Formats: sequence, C-alpha cells, structure tokens
Amino acid sequence: MKKTFMIFAVGAIITLPLMAASAALASQGTLEQRRACRQDAMTFCRKDVPDVRKITACMERNLRRLSPACRAQFR
Repeated sequence: MKKTFMIFAVGAIITLPLMAASAALASQGTLEQRRACRQDAMTFCRKDVPDVRKITACMERNLRRLSPACRAQFR
C-alpha cells in the first residue's frame, strides 16, 4: 500500500522542466509528462518526493539516464 501511495504521489506532484504559467498547473505537470517520467522519477529521485523543486532538479541532473520519452519532456 505504501508503494502504491508513493507512485500515486509522484504522479500527482511531479513537474518537469519548463516553467508553468500557474503554480497549480506546475505542481502536477501534464498527463503526458507524468506518464513519460513517473518511473524515472521513482528510480532516480525517490528520496526527493514530495518536493517538486527537488524532483525537477534531480531529473535535470540525471537527464542522460532518463528514458527517451521522459528526456523528450525536457526539450
């Protein structure tokens, strides 16, 4: 149950590379971003959940290691 909650939490809060127009939108990311990066976030940035800024910074530090679909979200 705890693992399921963590996966849900990351999906709900992960934000990716680009500045969003509103804080509410930025705190969740788009559906495409969440789908593309959920697994990478859990693999490389689990310790940073639920801090959105820390997750984003972690993902940027690990850009070369991210899956192609997730990496594409940072362009």
